[in-house]
Amino acid sequence: MPSLYDATGPRVLFGGDYNPEQWPEETWPDDLRLMKDAGVTSVTLGVFSWARLEPRPGARDFGWLDRLMDLTHQHGIGVVLATPTASPPPWMGARHPETLPRGEDGGVIWYGSRQHFCPSSPVYRRYAAALAGDLAARYGDHPALLMWHINNEYCTFCWCDETARHFRRWLRDRYTTVDALNEAWGTAFWSQRYDDWTEVIPPRRAQYLRNPACTLDFRRFTSDALLECFTAERDIVAARTPHLPVTTNFMPFWTGQDAWRWAEEEDVVSVDLYPDPRDPLGGQYGAMIQDMTRSQARGPWMLMEQAAGPVNWRGVNHPKPRGLNRLWSLQAVARGADAICYFQWRQSRQGAEKFHSAMVGHAGAPGRTFQEVKRIGAELAALGERVAGTHVTADVAILHDWHSWWADGQDGRLSRELDHPTVVRAWHRALWEAGHSTDFAHPERDLSAYRMVVIPHLYLLTDTAVDNLVTYVHDGGTLVSGFLTGVADGDDRVRPGGMDARLRELFGIGTVHEWWPLEAGGTVDCDGPDGAFLGTLWSEELEASTARTVGSYRGGELDGMPAVLRNGRAWYVSTLPEPPALRALLTRTAHQAGARPVLPDPPPGLEAVRRGGLLFLLNHAPGPVTAAVPGHHRDLLTGHRTDGPVRLERHGVAVLRQERP
Repeated sequence: MPSLYDATGPRVLFGGDYNPEQWPEETWPDDLRLMKDAGVTSVTLGVFSWARLEPRPGARDFGWLDRLMDLTHQHGIGVVLATPTASPPPWMGARHPETLPRGEDGGVIWYGSRQHFCPSSPVYRRYAAALAGDLAARYGDHPALLMWHINNEYCTFCWCDETARHFRRWLRDRYTTVDALNEAWGTAFWSQRYDDWTEVIPPRRAQYLRNPACTLDFRRFTSDALLECFTAERDIVAARTPHLPVTTNFMPFWTGQDAWRWAEEEDVVSVDLYPDPRDPLGGQYGAMIQDMTRSQARGPWMLMEQAAGPVNWRGVNHPKPRGLNRLWSLQAVARGADAICYFQWRQSRQGAEKFHSAMVGHAGAPGRTFQEVKRIGAELAALGERVAGTHVTADVAILHDWHSWWADGQDGRLSRELDHPTVVRAWHRALWEAGHSTDFAHPERDLSAYRMVVIPHLYLLTDTAVDNLVTYVHDGGTLVSGFLTGVADGDDRVRPGGMDARLRELFGIGTVHEWWPLEAGGTVDCDGPDGAFLGTLWSEELEASTARTVGSYRGGELDGMPAVLRNGRAWYVSTLPEPPALRALLTRTAHQAGARPVLPDPPPGLEAVRRGGLLFLLNHAPGPVTAAVPGHHRDLLTGHRTDGPVRLERHGVAVLRQERP
């Protein structure tokens, strides 16, 4: 499989999206001069250039891109060349309205923005394939070309008639017969039985609640339909340049794609990451997305987009304080990124994102943002050979599955307050604050490399996943599970007894009597192995069998009933403990499992990550912190030798290499 290093050797790529078609050509040489000054090594070209490259059906205007490719090469800057298929030109929607997506109520999603295409449209796919082929033929041998970037942030849903036909073909492949479909979807309920494939439609706007199994399969189908678009273009460019890697950029923890499956189709896994600079836990959110992306890649990955300053889509779009851009960029490197890139190089003067920051902002080269970018570029150049291609190892894994999220997030559920990403983030936060490096893993994947596995919440588990968890514990692993886990099978069919029988035996649970979701802001009093705590969001009326109750509810309807159960190496937590309590519980179980934090007892706000032979220290606290680091080290960012505690200023970073006394 091609990698980031085939043409260049190990280094950390640095750059961003470059959209020169927005600017007079006279500015291009100045852009390239500033790029060299900032240490930029790669730029992504063409992401939104379809209308420029194909101004009318079948026409080609490559001259400007020819000159730009040559110019970047002359300056020693590589190109990540995009297929611009995320944003079809207006002529396509005007001439071929059948390519435009339709909403759940049948309304047309018009052109005038971006992502306005139906993934199932043969016309869209034909035009996209033709342009991808012409790009590959023209630039496949260009010396500036480093990588292909297909489309951009795949996120389109469509409920049109062409999608309905495609959906039916997908269902035929999955179920073979209409009778099997009826069984999987439980269509005996509400007289929904289908007699012929032609009767099946996507889950469009309906009178009341829609069939949840149909909606789940439509989620699966949409992810697969978009993946078909990606692989079609990928195969075209890869056939011309088999030695070059191909990627597309995920959005962080987005519901629309099964990223486990998508990652298997990419040479390099990429993500766009935009934590809120006002969020005091923005660093933890970034760490979670970086851990997830690294786990999907199973190695180094690419930060395709981040903001150098403010974005433009939040209610109030704050800039990043001094040093935060550097901190979050080096955090991504610490957690496995081998490319640090931005949207975009030069801030737009027009269009919907003219107030989205860029490496060169409206203030130009003298501005603070560009000066900070220059520092980051220099430091990445210094670190590159020492860090690129190395790995982050973790002995704790968090289980996550998009299919469970899709099934769990539908209407007709027990609580609208239950938000899957929020629960996952709470468990990751507990491990992050305790100093543990964590991977993410699919519940059907081999888990034997991990000392401890945690399940924040997986409502849907396949039989294969359940057997995998049982085997993991029986083979000596420690499993800690959150509430409402293992309730449904792969067809969103509730398991007899309200939880899979194998899991009830594993956790030592006799009976699941009732689920007791809490109101917004509601809490339940509990005691546990580390003292009294508040449970939030959820509670359950359980009866233990072989498990030992290590935490109980106090007061209310569940008074005296188990809140936390332990059955050997398997733990079950039937509520969401408040952050200090969840951190204490997972710290305890990790220690018992033999999992150790990177640094013992890190001060609040300090993140410590080992990547290869380097120790990254990152300060997310509001003020300076001091870290006790045993041994003798040299900070590769400053060149200074350290033989004791390391002091980091606000937003400070140290990258330590151990040395002999």
